Amino acid sequence: MTDQHAEPAHGPGAGPGAAGPGPDGSGFTYRGAEEELIVLARSEARLRVQADGVRSAAGADVSALNMFLGDEQLTMEPLFGSEERLQGAFEASAAGADVPDLALFYRVRGGADRAQELRSRISALPGIVTAYVKPGAVPASMPEEFDEAYEARRMKEKTAATPDFTARQRYLGPAPEGVDAHWAWQRLGGSGEGVTVIDVEGAWQLGHEDLSAKLAGLVIGTPIADVAWRNHGTAVLGVLGGDRGERGVTGIAPEAVTAAASFQGVGTAAAIHAAAQRLSPGDIVLIELHRPGPRFDFAPRDDQRGYIPLEWWPDDFAAIKFATAKGIVVVGAAGNGAESLDDAVYERRPDEFPPWWHNPFNPSNRSSGAVLVGAGAPPPGTHGRDHGPDRSRLAFSNFGARVDAQGWGREVTTTGGFWDRPGDLQGGSEEIAWYTDTFSGTSSASPVVVGALACLQGMLKAGGQRPMTSQRAREVLRATGSPQQDAPGRPASQRIGNRPDLKGAVTNVLPSTVGSGQAERFWDELIPYPPELPPRIRLFVAGDWRNLNRPSPEIRQAVHAAFAGGRPDVRVWFSDDEVVGLVVTG
Repeated sequence: MTDQHAEPAHGPGAGPGAAGPGPDGSGFTYRGAEEELIVLARSEARLRVQADGVRSAAGADVSALNMFLGDEQLTMEPLFGSEERLQGAFEASAAGADVPDLALFYRVRGGADRAQELRSRISALPGIVTAYVKPGAVPASMPEEFDEAYEARRMKEKTAATPDFTARQRYLGPAPEGVDAHWAWQRLGGSGEGVTVIDVEGAWQLGHEDLSAKLAGLVIGTPIADVAWRNHGTAVLGVLGGDRGERGVTGIAPEAVTAAASFQGVGTAAAIHAAAQRLSPGDIVLIELHRPGPRFDFAPRDDQRGYIPLEWWPDDFAAIKFATAKGIVVVGAAGNGAESLDDAVYERRPDEFPPWWHNPFNPSNRSSGAVLVGAGAPPPGTHGRDHGPDRSRLAFSNFGARVDAQGWGREVTTTGGFWDRPGDLQGGSEEIAWYTDTFSGTSSASPVVVGALACLQGMLKAGGQRPMTSQRAREVLRATGSPQQDAPGRPASQRIGNRPDLKGAVTNVLPSTVGSGQAERFWDELIPYPPELPPRIRLFVAGDWRNLNRPSPEIRQAVHAAFAGGRPDVRVWFSDDEVVGLVVTG
């Protein structure tokens, strides 16, 4: 068996796409990531937490548990809210047999750095099935290698007006390089109308100048007071929903409503659950975090080697399963651990995990239903850099049968700064006007995929169709898109999936019918809006406007002449709002 876990190469000669993390190749850290002590209670004990301690609704003896909590000055709280409400919802749910009972999960607070010691003691108490410690979760981002020009750029004073950076967002363009967002924006609902996306991570610059139009704010938790975390969250929101306009960037789904959910103070699973509770079927939860896995005994590492998706932990899996069962699309970063998620190390159930746990990365086991996203190389030459063949796996990206799709893992232009520093594209002293050209990792790849899904959901809703479930989204991403490519030492068999192609995906999710009719009036759009859209003539046919993109000079002249004559005979064939055929006879 080949070694998939050798240390990645660095420096000259390593080859495009093989660079590791850190602005100077030495690694990086995110401050503020805390361990979580999770307790799983026995269902027959029917524990209920009250202000004066824990009681048992079944009359079980919980005196030892209360004594332990009191002696150690700990508090135990329901991870997902009121046990009575959760239990009732679990029993009433038709999917209850497939969703872990959320009422049995608790989080223990206190104990400082003694989590492992406390875990072993509390798990031995009556009424408790087990307890486990989760390593701190961090953003799944990979700062670019050091750029000699960076120091000259990063502290430049902000210009009076932020320039238009959309030409640098090549991921908005046609497939295979981009996801074809420009095409989607021309379709009804194709800008993400009617869709809400909640980003689950640590912090954001919610006052950023390019995020004001559709940003709904914070829904739970307390943002981490650290610039690296803020830059990360701000970059994610910019990829998703940067405002339309003539400055800064434009999000892939600029009409989608975006919101933030911080795990600080509540834990990752509770943040995912709370986000899902605030959404409706067809909306999206994005999980922009990963954490140290079993490869290196759950130890934090600056290089993020061995980091894996959150769904491997029982409570996070339960929260994701709750969301997907509700009809919410959940998308998670596959992680930057350079790991094969097919490896046998993930099959071994930790002694502290409950007996019902099975490796969620194994497609033969029960799935969380979430979309997992790997990091692929952008087109060579993007921003003057080469990370290997377009759509090839970047060396840091996790891979395997469980990974559904890929997005750009380097060179993503968006809002926010450069890791823990001002923006490398536009810096200065005003954090609300920072922009970066180098957002990276499975963290940058995931919002690219989410943006594409939000556009598809908007089209479905606008067409009166039922929005995709999370499972349906996985199927569409796997069945369509621009295929993964080989790279030296990183063959396409190391699966990160296809890059989304909105134009191709629409044929998979929307019924395609061709209608026809006579044009009643026209509009020659000489200056498209947004400016990224192609030149087009718009024809009003069968009660709606249809778009004829990039008309030839001859067609444009014929349409003008027909309507100028007063008795136009312009026959149009269309699929939804796109003109697929045109005959001008008068």
